[in-house]
Amino acid sequence: MSDLLSRAPEPTPTRVEGFLGDRELRWGKHKKIKVGKVFRNFHCKTCDDQRTFESGDELYCLGLDEHAVSIDATLRCTACQSSVATWFLVASKDDISGFAPEVRIERYTENLRDRAERIGKAPGQFTDLVKRAQVAYDAELGAGATVYLRWILESITYQVAEIAGIPTTGKNNGRVPFKDLLERVNEERRIIPQRFSSNGYKLFGELSEIIHGNSTEEEALKKFMPCLQLVLGVVEEVNRDNVFAKAIDELGWGSADIDKIAGDAS
Repeated sequence: MSDLLSRAPEPTPTRVEGFLGDRELRWGKHKKIKVGKVFRNFHCKTCDDQRTFESGDELYCLGLDEHAVSIDATLRCTACQSSVATWFLVASKDDISGFAPEVRIERYTENLRDRAERIGKAPGQFTDLVKRAQVAYDAELGAGATVYLRWILESITYQVAEIAGIPTTGKNNGRVPFKDLLERVNEERRIIPQRFSSNGYKLFGELSEIIHGNSTEEEALKKFMPCLQLVLGVVEEVNRDNVFAKAIDELGWGSADIDKIAGDAS
């Protein structure tokens, strides 16, 4: 179980050793469980470095029904002892109190309490937008979380176009359709990772479909993590181009500028 919790939000069902003692943990009842320590890596603000945060030997479990439990864990930095809070909703199709239940993590959230940051966040001015997206996702606002991903994709495309001298307006000073702009920018600067370069605009279309209400919230939440990874892939691709990374940094574009760009484009 500790390995599964350490990999959250990985949703793949995993068979674990029974952790409730073959007795149903009834609704509203608490129980301490010993399933091994939970380890997660964060950027510790006190240490100003990547650190492993670990839980204690016992975790706190709250019964929901025969198929689900809630697990709380407080993790501490192994170097400076700064603490953060994590929460897991663990569910099983069968009786979760069984001898070896197959369980999955349905929800995972964390309160880093301004003491740590997630690793793998977008660099520079996109950090704030990724945080906003993650907060919306944790609150189960799938479409709301996706809005920020589209903002990131739009804004970085317009930024690269401006630096490269690629026109963003056409006849009568109207905006070039984003599909055409993205294709032009990618042809000249290759901002879409090679592994899905042929589907760069498909990613934007996917994000737009969610935002415009053509997907349910459940579908939006399922698509958030893979869409996040693809959008961050675009950011990483641009940052590999040192000329563009330096130019964007020197221009000092921040989240306020991104909000304006996204608002103008919508």
